[in-house]
Order: sequence, then structure tokens, then C-alpha cells
Amino acid sequence: MSIREALLVLADGTTFEGEAIGADAPGGVATGEVVFNTALTGYQEIITDPSYAGQIITFTYPHIGNYGVTPLDDESRRPFCRGVIIRDLARRRSNWRAEQGLDAFLQAAGVPGIGGIDTRRLTRHIRDLGAMPGAFGTADEATLKAAAAAEPGTDGIDLVRAVTCDSPYEVAFTGPDGRTPKRVVAYDLGIKTTILRHLSGIATVEVVPAGTPASEVLARQPDGVFLSNGPGDPSAVAGLPDTIAGLLGEVPVFGICLGHQLLATALGAETYKLPFGHHGGNHPVRRIETGTVEITSQNHNFAVDDGSLSKSVEVTHRNLNDGVVEGIRCLDVPAFSVQYHPEAGPGPHDAAYLFELFDQLIDDVKGAR
Repeated sequence: MSIREALLVLADGTTFEGEAIGADAPGGVATGEVVFNTALTGYQEIITDPSYAGQIITFTYPHIGNYGVTPLDDESRRPFCRGVIIRDLARRRSNWRAEQGLDAFLQAAGVPGIGGIDTRRLTRHIRDLGAMPGAFGTADEATLKAAAAAEPGTDGIDLVRAVTCDSPYEVAFTGPDGRTPKRVVAYDLGIKTTILRHLSGIATVEVVPAGTPASEVLARQPDGVFLSNGPGDPSAVAGLPDTIAGLLGEVPVFGICLGHQLLATALGAETYKLPFGHHGGNHPVRRIETGTVEITSQNHNFAVDDGSLSKSVEVTHRNLNDGVVEGIRCLDVPAFSVQYHPEAGPGPHDAAYLFELFDQLIDDVKGAR
């Protein structure tokens, strides 16, 4: 295979040399906000996570693609990321589940990439200066530099509208025989397949577009409402906090990642952007109630401002690396949320109990009525 020389240029002018992989970028230029992910495996799940809309993913692990790709590991209908950056692309896949190689997958999905990059240097740069816009491709350096400078990043942009479903659909109950399934309405803000797999273990799930009014959801008489993960700036998702406010107190609510941030916003809290976000599968989080530490999977650039939480909200989880709020619980209505990913695709399963807590919360509310 012939090598196509390519460049990565960040908005501050920092330049990296590499080679083009994956799909051809239009005009030889791909742009987005450059972030890094520290997971050692799960590259396919990461690439197909809609939460990466508007971003270029840097994999810190040096060898990517060695076990290939299978449709069984897709987390959404297609990748929404702007591109991928890796050190070494495996030229040969080696896994019995693999149906194609990573490079072929990227080409088929229309995702451009750049390999041969010194990802250690790039990661240190982002860690020191923060996530920033960038451009990569086969175009000349001046063109890429201008494209990087013009890229707006993810601040203030509603990326949810690009990833949410067009119309409602249902995911069948897969729980144990003899159990009467609950009914849960899940807001698709960029929902992952693994989340639906967990939810369908306790309920029949009706997934609805992000713009669905609270009145329409309540008219479906759900036992609970789920607020999914999703991309970008929570403050740019207009209307959703008001929608969530209309659900609170009417039905139990559980949120993950962007759903957590939007629940907090609906409760009057504010959000802010982290310097380089949390992206990886090894973040330690303390569960305050028990003092236990969970190793968690995370993927977000924004967080809830601790000082803006009202007295009716209790912090339930904290990140042990930087103290970020990782979970909240409402004291006056049945609602809770976490910043990290208990479904962990990819990642550890320490926090899968949260789906059981949602199940129990629904039962508690039913029993009290």
C-alpha cells in the first residue's frame, strides 16, 4: 500500500508529520477539536460513540487496529467523529470476531485519519495547553493551518441535533422470564447501543428524539425517563433543560454524561468546560455514600459547577483525579445522574449497579403511589 504523506496542524500552529489513513478528507482537509483518549482497547466503540461529534480522537495507546472491527461492537448507526489520530496502525487484524480491518472500516464509514503521529508529544501538548481545534490531511501546511484557525471547536454549538434519531423507535425487553417489564422513555442525545442493552434488561425502552416535549413523553405513561450521553456543550442544547424540568417530580429520571449535565442545568446549576476533558477507561471515582472507589469509563469535555448546585441537590460521586462532580441526586424529587459511563463500552464494569438503582427507584416510586 502506498504511503500518502499528511500533516496535522493545531490552531496554535504546532505541526506533526504523518501519513493519511482511512477515508480521503474532502479537499485533503479534515477539521475538528483535537482530544485524546487513554483507553487501551475499544477503539471501535470509541470511534462510533456519538459523544465525539465535532472532535478528532487521538488514541494515546500506540498500537491501534490489531483485533480488527465487527459490527457487533458499533455503539451507533455510524461514526460522528471528525477523524482519528494514531501512532501505529496494525496492518493485519488478528481476532476471530473481526470482519474487516480498521483502515477498511474508516474508509467505509467516511472517517479520515492520520497515522505515524507522535501521540505522546501531542497528548502532552493538549494536556498542557488544553483541547484545541486542529486540521489534518494531505493538503499543504498553509491550507491546514488556515483551516485549523477557522475551526470553531465545540463551544457554544448544539451538536445533539446532528446525532439524535429522526423518529421514535422501541427496544424490546430482554430481561429474565417471568418478570413484568417496565416502560422507560429514553431521550436520544447521542445514545449508545450498550446503554440500550442495559436498559432493556429492566424495561421495554422507547427511544425518542431530543426535541420531544415533556408532555408527549408523559402522555406515553412511562415508569421512568432516561437522559442519554451526547456530544458537546450542554449550554448550547436549547430547550432541553426546560423539558427536563417538566418531567421532574412526574416520573423517575436517570441521566448519564450529557444527560447528567442537562439534569443539573434543569435544577439551576451551571456547567463549564474542562481543559482537556475526561476521555478514557481508568478514571477513579469515589462513591460518597459507601466510600468505595470505582474505576470508570469517561468521555466528556464539560462538567457541572460544584458551587452552583442548590441545597436540594446532593453530590453522590467525585472524581479522585481532579474533584469534578461525577454524580448527583435530587433530595425532593426522584432523579439522579452520573457524569461517567456505567455501561462502559469500552471499560470496566464497576458502576453497572446504577441501572439497578434506576430499577429500584422506579419500584420505590410505584410503591409510594
